[in-house]
Parts: sequence; C-alpha cells; structure tokens
Amino acid sequence: MRANSCLGAVVGILMLVPAFADGSKQVKFQQGDGRIDVVIGGKPFTTYYFSPDLPRPFFHPLRSAEGIVVTRGYPMIPDVPAEAKDRDHPHHRSFWFTFGDVDGVDYWGDNAKIQGKIVHRSVDKMVGGATQGVLSLTMDWIDNTGRKILVQKEEVVFHGDDTRRYMDLTIRVAPTDHDVKFNDTKEGMFAVRVATPLKEPNGGVITNSRGATGEKACWGKPAEWVDYSGQLEGTKLGVTIMDHPGSFRHPTTWHVRAYGLFAANPFGLRDFTGDKSKDGGYVVPKGKSILFRYRVLIHPNDVSGANIAKEYKNYLAEVKKQGAP
Repeated sequence: MRANSCLGAVVGILMLVPAFADGSKQVKFQQGDGRIDVVIGGKPFTTYYFSPDLPRPFFHPLRSAEGIVVTRGYPMIPDVPAEAKDRDHPHHRSFWFTFGDVDGVDYWGDNAKIQGKIVHRSVDKMVGGATQGVLSLTMDWIDNTGRKILVQKEEVVFHGDDTRRYMDLTIRVAPTDHDVKFNDTKEGMFAVRVATPLKEPNGGVITNSRGATGEKACWGKPAEWVDYSGQLEGTKLGVTIMDHPGSFRHPTTWHVRAYGLFAANPFGLRDFTGDKSKDGGYVVPKGKSILFRYRVLIHPNDVSGANIAKEYKNYLAEVKKQGAP
C-alpha cells in the first residue's frame, strides 16, 4: 500500500514537471552589437536598439504572445507591402520615448530646424528570470549645440504568459546643470505606432478608460488608460497603454490618432484644447526630476473581451506590491 502511495506521488510530481519546465513565462536577454533581444517563453518579443548613430533608442517590433507583430515596420523595414500607403512620419519607430520641445529643441522629429538627440549611455542591469526580466538603462538628452541637458534613467520589466505580453516602464528624467522646460506641444511622448491593419480607418477601435471611443473622442483627453484593438492576421487583438497614478500629471492626456500613432503626452494642453491661454509646459528645476510610469499590454480580443478595466486594477495592485521606485 505504501509503495503504491509513493508511486502515485512520484507520478503526480512527474505530471507537474512539464508545467514548470515549459518556460512559458521565462524571460531571457540576448545582447548584440547595438541591440538587446528580449525573449519571453522561448519566443522573440522585441529588440531594444541603441546604436549611437540613431536619433534616439527604440524598441522594435512588439509582438503578441502568438508572435504577431503589432507595430508598424516602417522605417526600419522600408518595403513592407501592406504598408505601401502607410510610410509617413519616419520618426515613428515602433515604440519609443521622447518629446518635441525641450527648451526649444526638438527631440521628437528627425529633421527639425533645432534638432536634439537622445544617446544611450549604459546598460545598468540586465537580468532574466523564470517569471520576469529586468532591463535598466541610462540615456543622455543632447541639444543642438552638443550640450547634455537631461539624464534619463529607465527600468523596463518584461513579463507574460500564454496569451499576453507586458512591459512595465519606470522613466525618470533629471536636468544636468540648469532648469529645463518641457514646452506645450502635442509632439510626444511615450509612444507606439501600431501596425497598419490596426489603424482606425482599417477597422481598429480606440477606447479609453472613461468609455470614449474613436480618435475624436479620445485625442487630447485625460484617461487612466487607452486601448487600440482590431484584427491582425485573422486574429482579434490589441495594445493598451496604462498610466500609473504615480506618473507625472496622472491621468495623462493622449496623443492618439486614427492613422496609428498612440502616445501618452502630459504636456500638450494648449495643443489639445486649442485654447491659447493655456500652457501645459513644465519647468524641471535643477536638482529635481520627473517620473513617468506606464504599462504596455498586448492582449487577445478587444477591450471588453480582454477586460482591460480589470487589467488596470491588476497593474495598480502589482506595482503597489513592488513598492515605489
């Protein structure tokens, strides 16, 4: 009888092994020349590109748990057939963080009259794991004269499961040696350019946490989160950006457009409202910093089927448990 009990226990343990050994949540990093590949559950998820000849670092592409690319290929891949009529705004590189007017210098566009650059300085932490991976980075914002004006410290926590992919970003920017002003403009800042089939004219749906849908109802409006969902490769899926209560000017306003740009921007008050008496600019004093915290979720189904409202509550609970940055 005892032998049978022991045998049953062994069989039970063996039956559990594949569930732990399949590595569906394991995160790995693979560093190359000017790039870091991120692999979740044995599948490519994204790549961080940081070559010094780039105008700014970026992640490309972003993929669903099934491996479907949810971001536009252009300009990194210049000749995707499905994007023949979608090759605008070459500075929209998949997934990036920057801004269009800092002390009068443009870090958003690529060919501005007064052009700045964001330069990757270092990888401070790169640790994979069974359920998540952490990538910590330092970048310098360099103005048109070559002067370093801001230091950006960024931590990205990657995790996922069989159906979803998550990126939790904590970004802190601090002036180097003088007060720095983020001026009021719509051109920024925490941004994704969604794949062409997800665009609103192609059937994509923009939804925010306040129940509004479509560009006209969501653009420039404050919201805790915004979702962009549609059909890709015969699959219904979407991308959500969530704004954490600890992030600067929560709930942020959104530069989300029908043509596929999807960005959180807390500084564009005048541009968003059309009221010239308003000013969404902000001066960051020397010795101080501002904090941005967001989650990017790539999910199956639409906003309702993915229960994004619940996902947002989960995000707040998980980050609270982790503690403040």
